[in-house]
Amino acid sequence: MLARKLGISADYLETGSEIRDTDERELQIADAELELRLAEITDEAEAKLKRLRADALEAGDTVAASRANIALGLAAAHGGRNSEAIELLESGLELSPVSASARPDVYATLGKAYAASGRPKRAVELFESCLAEVSHEAPDDFAAQVRFTTYLSYALTDLGDLRRAEEVLEEALGKAEEMTDAYSRVRLYWGVARLNDIGGRPAAALDYIRRAIALLDVTDDTLHLARAHILSAAILLTQDRPEEATRHHKLAEKLLGPNAEPEDLSGLYADQSKAAARLGNVALALAKAEAAVAALAGDEYPREMGLGQWALAEARALDGNTDGADSAFREATMLLEAHGHRREYVDVYRSWGKFLRRAGREEEALEVLERATDLAAEQVADAQAHQAE
Repeated sequence: MLARKLGISADYLETGSEIRDTDERELQIADAELELRLAEITDEAEAKLKRLRADALEAGDTVAASRANIALGLAAAHGGRNSEAIELLESGLELSPVSASARPDVYATLGKAYAASGRPKRAVELFESCLAEVSHEAPDDFAAQVRFTTYLSYALTDLGDLRRAEEVLEEALGKAEEMTDAYSRVRLYWGVARLNDIGGRPAAALDYIRRAIALLDVTDDTLHLARAHILSAAILLTQDRPEEATRHHKLAEKLLGPNAEPEDLSGLYADQSKAAARLGNVALALAKAEAAVAALAGDEYPREMGLGQWALAEARALDGNTDGADSAFREATMLLEAHGHRREYVDVYRSWGKFLRRAGREEEALEVLERATDLAAEQVADAQAHQAE
């Protein structure tokens, strides 16, 4: 009664603070989350979150501890520390579960970290669960369904199950006319473009990626626009159009800004190296390939490291560094055969074989090209088996 008459809260009358401890902790966590997103150096914000997490656990505030863990997990993923991100995000969700529809970014980042650390099957399972959850909880929320359908298609593609990836995307396409959210349509078009590119249909891929870029051009999402330009450039390179690809690269580099994620930077630099090589700029090709490898720390992105090593091998070959090129080709084939898409490691074996032949190492070239032929035959056999089914 006294608090009401004074126009203050009962908590303030009792403690001298306008907000409760839990509210104060939430405020500090939110402030640290913003600092993580906006600051160039995040060490201080991460240290603050770790202190707040410890305070929350001591006070029994599991919701705040979960939120701090999730924020730290997102920061770890942004920094390319996928194993740490998985541990933190899983721990945060265990402390206080949040729904996929409420925090899609958390599940998207967790699934992406699974895929990047060589666990695409776990990513598929996660996105299947998220899709089932949002479909059950909000059957009319087509935007959420398309979001997780697209994520699922990426994970299935990483797993090598192109047939099922295509099936889930076709189902989502049937709902496209019912969607008004531009971002959902961008995700959908992007997923279809990616699938067509990996499936060896660059013309269809380019058509869908242009639709995605056209939609993103009228939004404020520069990160997704940058990624769309990177994918568009990659597709143009498969059609041997390096000049056009270079224009997309310049736009993407500008849009990514100074705080880009490691895999985005590495992919951009690797493709810039390829474009420079095709245009005869050996020095630039070498510099960009070295930057692609340097952008990735540790073993967190094995597929992206394989692609970077491939670009480095091609650049070194152009530069006349035969031993260096051979070493990078060897590393690229090992990483991509274990973690890449089949089309990628078939192509890198072919590229390596051609390099060895040009270097006069016929016996080694024959061995590598035979491996490429065997892998390509397996690819055809799998495609025929899927068609028969």
